[in-house]
Amino acid sequence: MAWPNVFQRGSLLSRFSHHHVVVFLLTFFSYSLLHASRKTFSNVKVSISEQWTPSAFNTSVELPVEIWSSNHLFPSAEKATLFLGTLDTIFLFSYAVGLFISGIVGDRLNLRWVLSFGMCSSAFVVFVFGTLTEWLRFYNKWLYCCLWIVNGLLQSTGWPCVVAIMGNWFGKAGRGVVFGLWSACASVGNILGACLASSVLQYGYEYAFLVTASVQFAGGIVIFFGLLVSPEEIGLSGIEAEENFEEDSHRPLINGGENEEEYEPNYSIQDDSSVAQVKAISFYQACCLPGVIPYSLAYSCLKLVNYSFFFWLPFYLSNNFGWKEAEADKLSIWYDVGGIVGGTLQGFISDVLQKRAPVLALSLLLAVGSLVGYSRSPNDKAINALLMTVTGFFIGGPSNMISSAISADLGRQELIQGSSEALATVTGIVDGSGSIGAAVGQTSCTIVFISPLIVREIFSLVRRRRAHILRE
Repeated sequence: MAWPNVFQRGSLLSRFSHHHVVVFLLTFFSYSLLHASRKTFSNVKVSISEQWTPSAFNTSVELPVEIWSSNHLFPSAEKATLFLGTLDTIFLFSYAVGLFISGIVGDRLNLRWVLSFGMCSSAFVVFVFGTLTEWLRFYNKWLYCCLWIVNGLLQSTGWPCVVAIMGNWFGKAGRGVVFGLWSACASVGNILGACLASSVLQYGYEYAFLVTASVQFAGGIVIFFGLLVSPEEIGLSGIEAEENFEEDSHRPLINGGENEEEYEPNYSIQDDSSVAQVKAISFYQACCLPGVIPYSLAYSCLKLVNYSFFFWLPFYLSNNFGWKEAEADKLSIWYDVGGIVGGTLQGFISDVLQKRAPVLALSLLLAVGSLVGYSRSPNDKAINALLMTVTGFFIGGPSNMISSAISADLGRQELIQGSSEALATVTGIVDGSGSIGAAVGQTSCTIVFISPLIVREIFSLVRRRRAHILRE
């Protein structure tokens, strides 16, 4: 097997300018901040559940309803947990719908504007949801649901935009390792969110939302003024023009049709005639591209598992092993560490092999065994962290590859060269399909929680009825 030329003598690094580094870092941290605010909700579920029930202020089990009903939502922590699971499902469904829309919008508007708007407006919604309502002592289920629907729609602007911008700057050569390393942005965001939440959780869960929302809003401002969407904005040649001169990297990792039209190598978006030649493809055309539907379906199954860990891992550790919420938040970081290493290493291997599918297939087969092993983890933090890291490696790694490198491959295949405004739409389709699968998974989690509750309610009703009959 020949070693790809792109990895020889540092040729990969020599291709990148300081503009590439800035774009890499800005897109990386912009999506990290989006994920950090999203992860905050997962990390403070125990505190929210306690705050929404009367036990937060009174230890009496038989607390009269009229005392707490004006300020609190649920009579028990179980029902509060069910509502939190419902909010996860609501968020993911709205996020999935938003991804399909945001991909189309991103290919037709300035990606920087869309990304900055999504970050700033989502930060404001998170602030209202977690901080303002708590400061005002205003608890309302319908308000929470509406805010989380809006947050899902706004957060969906992030991923299609950042993947499209990265696809504009980084070509096929070394894309697996570059995007594998870059796709760690979600895991880094999870780690950042867990650290921020655990550091201020002692003052109240509202401060966790306040900190992450503030940082995200500031990040949106930086993106608006500092991010370059494509090399053409500063007069550089686009990646498609560069790739026309490199036969070694011209063979796509995702096979597409033959491209018989010549692409103008000196294309610049500053030229009005060139702008008119570049048109965004339709949603239907994007779905019909080779590989889009199969990878979308695969990602929907994979994201179901990945987001079950994302939303419920700290809650599971706290309730199953009795560990403190702050400790569970910090321990959950190891799952993301495994995802970072897995995405980078598997992306590198796929570049060496010049094939993505075999690497993904092997990793997902090993993921089955890692899930079984983690389900049998003992009450030991060191062993649990090790098993968690292995599970993240085999689940988070493929998830990062499909949502980033493979999405870029699909949106840049030869079949659509000359129509560069396709990448955001394709990314939205892949990630949107994955989010639908994740939403179905959250519905299943909610059913798992609600079933024991229903059984307990039935037995409680029977006992009360029997006691009533005996008294008569």
